[in-house]
Amino acid sequence: MLVWINGPFGGGKTQTAYELRRRLAGSVVCDPEHVGFGLRRMMPPALRSDFQHLPAWRQGVFEVLDLTLAKHDGVVIAPMTLVEPAYYDQILGRLREAGHDVRHFALLADRETVLGRLRERGMSPGLKREAFAVSRLDECLERLRTPEFAEHIATERLTIPQVADRIAAAAGLTLAPDTDGPLRHRLRRIWISLRHIRFD
Repeated sequence: MLVWINGPFGGGKTQTAYELRRRLAGSVVCDPEHVGFGLRRMMPPALRSDFQHLPAWRQGVFEVLDLTLAKHDGVVIAPMTLVEPAYYDQILGRLREAGHDVRHFALLADRETVLGRLRERGMSPGLKREAFAVSRLDECLERLRTPEFAEHIATERLTIPQVADRIAAAAGLTLAPDTDGPLRHRLRRIWISLRHIRFD
């Protein structure tokens, strides 16, 4: 099974993905951003833009996930913002056509909640480092609320473990109990955020 976790930038996708991996034996996180960043690094700065618009990114993500789903004996988790219906079809639609069990979830929250999360994950005050995420926020929230991007999960009042529980229940997966306290959860979130800081 593929569990694709969609949502706006700062919506909690990566934190939720690693919470699922932590509590779901045999699962693996396959982050489509890595394909995109690899493509960006190959190009001179003047040619770099949103890598999702590159057909090579969509084809590469499809091929990596298709191979992993075929060869890996466990759930595959992909955290990635994806708001273009055509791109959704070229990746998730093709994976379904190839016979894979694909489950899609869009994590949604109100604008101010997402902005607060973006501020929290930044390394400096304000939202300067999150300019791209902020510039796309309204578009992401509007598009992801449409029926074609269901299943929707409202996350304003949920913790990361609770979001993971909702996804698991909807997908028919059994997670190990969450036995961490608030401090351990906080430290785990900080560690995951630090691991995913990009400098290019």
